[in-house]
Amino acid sequence: MPRYRMLIEYDGTPFVGWQRQANGVSVQGVIEEAIGKITPEKITLKGAGRTDTGVHATGQVAHVDLEKVMPADTLRDATNFHIEPHPVSILAAEVVDETFDSRFSATKRHYHYRIVDRRAPLALDRYRAWHVRKPLDVDAMQAAAGVLVGHHDFTTFRSTHCQSKSPVKTLDGIDITREGEAIVFHVWSRSFLHNQVRSIVGSLKKVGDGSWTAGTLAAALDARDRRACGPVAPAHGLTLTQVDY
Repeated sequence: MPRYRMLIEYDGTPFVGWQRQANGVSVQGVIEEAIGKITPEKITLKGAGRTDTGVHATGQVAHVDLEKVMPADTLRDATNFHIEPHPVSILAAEVVDETFDSRFSATKRHYHYRIVDRRAPLALDRYRAWHVRKPLDVDAMQAAAGVLVGHHDFTTFRSTHCQSKSPVKTLDGIDITREGEAIVFHVWSRSFLHNQVRSIVGSLKKVGDGSWTAGTLAAALDARDRRACGPVAPAHGLTLTQVDY
């Protein structure tokens, strides 16, 4: 039984998230349904990251075991054919060793978050970025972000619904750059807590608009208290861009 690895991009706007759920359409669900039109066997597609409602991906990775043997390119093309009209695309597929696991073999996950800080409302980026009308100080945010890098208890920056056994994580890095009107946060780590990236971005935004200082951010981290967190950034600005193995 071959194992296929897939590289996937999707617009998260119409979905309840990556994970199959009873209350709406999921990315995992529509891909499994498409593969089900290629082979009648019962399958489970396993993804590297369980993105939330509205979160996008340009570099999601998943794997699936199939009894039916076919060239990987055939699986990619046939899945894309049957997945229409959903905004999901299988960018690449390959046969991998059965020891590969899209979730547990991953060594690092990369997320980008985009803020556009301008007065005029967003048209093209309406579901791709957080619209902030007040100019933000990128240098101040980058300087403050340093207190979050490293091995910490991130209780302040995780959802109260987070199912992780421990709030302790190692955040490998945060880079914040301006690209035209957009401010792009690149955050990477082996794994993340639920809502961790969006909570971090929301708190750093308060540093950028001057309502928080780097000291305020450090105190929020040290508080280990969800109530100390800034506002959680909207889901539609977040994209899973890459998974390393």
